Amino acid sequence: MIDVLVVGAGGAGLVAALSAKERGASVRVLTKTYPTRSQTCMAQGGINAALSNSGEDSIKSHYENTLKSAHGIADEKMIEKLCNEGVEAVKWLDSIGVPFSRNEDGSIAQRRLGGASAARACYAQDYTGLKILHTLYDQCNANEIEMLSDRFLLELIVNEGTVGGAVVLNLKTGEVENHEAKSVILATGGYSRIYGNNSTNAVGTTGDGIAVALRAGAKLSDMEFVQFHPTALKNSSILISESARGEGGYLLNKDKERFTNELAPRDEVSRAIVDEMAKGGEVYIDIRHLGEEFIDHQLPQERKLAKLYENVDPAFELIPIKPVAHYTMGGIEVDAESQTSIKGLFAAGECANHKVHGANRLGGNSLLELIVFGREAGTNAANLAIENMESPTNGYAGRDLKKCILELQDPACKIDFYTKRDELCEQFYENVGIKRNHKMLTEALGYLERLRDDLPLMGVRDTNLIYNTELVEFLEFKNMTEIANAVVLGAIKREESRGAHYRDDNPNENQEFQTNTIYYKNGDELCVTLMK
Repeated sequence: MIDVLVVGAGGAGLVAALSAKERGASVRVLTKTYPTRSQTCMAQGGINAALSNSGEDSIKSHYENTLKSAHGIADEKMIEKLCNEGVEAVKWLDSIGVPFSRNEDGSIAQRRLGGASAARACYAQDYTGLKILHTLYDQCNANEIEMLSDRFLLELIVNEGTVGGAVVLNLKTGEVENHEAKSVILATGGYSRIYGNNSTNAVGTTGDGIAVALRAGAKLSDMEFVQFHPTALKNSSILISESARGEGGYLLNKDKERFTNELAPRDEVSRAIVDEMAKGGEVYIDIRHLGEEFIDHQLPQERKLAKLYENVDPAFELIPIKPVAHYTMGGIEVDAESQTSIKGLFAAGECANHKVHGANRLGGNSLLELIVFGREAGTNAANLAIENMESPTNGYAGRDLKKCILELQDPACKIDFYTKRDELCEQFYENVGIKRNHKMLTEALGYLERLRDDLPLMGVRDTNLIYNTELVEFLEFKNMTEIANAVVLGAIKREESRGAHYRDDNPNENQEFQTNTIYYKNGDELCVTLMK
């Protein structure tokens, strides 16, 4: 048995693993995909920290910007912690070799992102997340941290309210594995892939860890809050980073006129774009005026992506864009120690809700969150494990998951789940998207109820066990349906508009709903309530 088991190898997972190892714990990392393919690499714009290199910023301003963006449902103490530790977090990243872009005096370069009152986002060209992730991965290898890829999380080992490890499917062999541990950290990412191709996220961002935690007895919170990024490529949904606007890019409507404040919070900009698109015609981002040399130096990835996926050269042409699902503010409910409602189970990164984003995440805070709370989760999980000399599993004997998986393999299944998955994603983009109302949400809920009735008629036609991608995608699909149900129920219950949750039948904030939404399982029923 090991001390700390980390599930997920994105930025939060790798930071947690390093922190637990530093504390003296034995650590193992399990990941569905290869670590350097995790979603962290898509965070392009930068990581917030009030370094004051320009003399215009302060930790107080960072705190105030974050609190304003959260629209009243964040934990002020957690935001204070996030902002106070931002400077140290960036210094730590710098010390382990993250190649930040530099000013002429050698200081770390910063740019202004949406909702920020100053240039605060420390960046590495427009590859910030990618370069942070690769540096963390190198550090984990240097510290000889055990990492096992191609492991799909099936369930948590829990006895009497205490976690004792995780059960995973080894995609290489088709075998079900038990990994016992004294503490577990979930760092499995968000769930915006419930919007399918209308998302900037990788195909595996299906909320697996959140769904598994819910089934194990953990609480969730604020699942209805999904942030749509204003600028994704129109045809592919590939992200055009906020750095493009932070460096001075314009948003233009069909008449080639600017129509909004490009650096307003993301929810406001996304709604403004949707309103323009509803009038007919395309919306564009224009960075031509920045000049080819500047673009190649500061925004090389944006030019490459636009040329590759949209066949336009942004140094000389407009980039057609649309808003798509990008980041999920909700997740597994955690306390000030990053521990869930299950003893010994911690969570960090996008799968967790530390209540620092509230109703709408401030651009540049996601990378900061995974460093600050990844370190905390790793340290606290290690401390608990080191103090606990006995196994919390007590002879765990869970379900026969190998048998359950074999039962899913049915060459004669009556309904193609891929068709239903595509329908679910379109249903969500249309009815649970940037603008919602009661009629749209109840239509989505009705669809989900019918989908649950159809699930027993679905299955996996491929009967192989080794690298069975169809099996993985079906397991992901089942997790997506659970996550989707939570999002819709929370959106129906929240009869107001707040941040990224906008209901055109209740367009104003309502003091009655200035609190967090809590989700928990009572048997098979998902219960949704407002925090008192």
